[in-house]
Amino acid sequence: MPPAIFSSRARLLRAGAACAVLLALAGYVVAHLLTGGGGPPRCFARTEGESVALDPEQAVNAATITAVGSARGLPQRAVTIALATAMQESGLRNIKRGDRDSLGLFQQRPSQGWGTEEQILDPVYSAGAFYDQLVLVPGYSRLPLTVAAQRVQRSGYPQAYAKHETEAVVLTEVLTGRADGAFSCPGPPDDGTAGDPARVREVLREEFGPRVTAPAGTAPEGEPAGPGGDPADGGAGADRDDDRVLVVPVRGTDGDDAPRRGWELAHWAVAHSAELRIERVSYRGREWSARDSGKGWRNTGRAPEHDVRITVAH
Repeated sequence: MPPAIFSSRARLLRAGAACAVLLALAGYVVAHLLTGGGGPPRCFARTEGESVALDPEQAVNAATITAVGSARGLPQRAVTIALATAMQESGLRNIKRGDRDSLGLFQQRPSQGWGTEEQILDPVYSAGAFYDQLVLVPGYSRLPLTVAAQRVQRSGYPQAYAKHETEAVVLTEVLTGRADGAFSCPGPPDDGTAGDPARVREVLREEFGPRVTAPAGTAPEGEPAGPGGDPADGGAGADRDDDRVLVVPVRGTDGDDAPRRGWELAHWAVAHSAELRIERVSYRGREWSARDSGKGWRNTGRAPEHDVRITVAH
């Protein structure tokens, strides 16, 4: 056989072998990811027929944006607009340098009067600044999302917000507590670092407002004050022998809205679990555990709690 034919056949064999190796490698990577063996840890928000995956950083920021909107008594639509905007502007990440002097979750610019760099890089401040402008838009809740977001952001690509609307609606539904036990995260790494209930309480108050952990002795008007002190320090119903437990009262809500408020707080805690070293959250007879986070929320078999119970790592 002529040398040229040998050379051609050798090249074909080498090319075939290379393709086989690449296909095998691709198959391994896909299998590895599907079985949980690779990639960053993921949080999931799930409603009927829909699921949104976030990494822990994105989950924290989504929960913060939602909490700030809730603290202001804003409707679901406002939260959806804010989440979709942040998903487009920053991918739900607190960006320290963007286009020109744009910063933070919403790529707000100090030169355009949004605040100082330090303020804009505070997610609570930046979410509040967005809502401040959104509520000034006449009829914003009835406008198409792209129009409402653009009235605030004045983006060069206003139609880009639309592609995030479906995911933003799911996140809003879950993080405002309108879906029970529908948010799960991997939780903190098991590295021996302890959490601090006082720090959890501090962040709760920063995002939801100071009344979110109101003392059990200051019951809503018309209701008798219960025993105990600040639930964060072991008030009524707390595990008095476990100083890792923070009990967050579900107050300020009536009737059917009380469970929604409770799930809002419970999902917030799960979203912040890695950051705040939270290892367990329980509410209404169901529990999320960092150790079994892949199983989501499970029934505890205990009497349903009326308050949200947050346990930090020790």
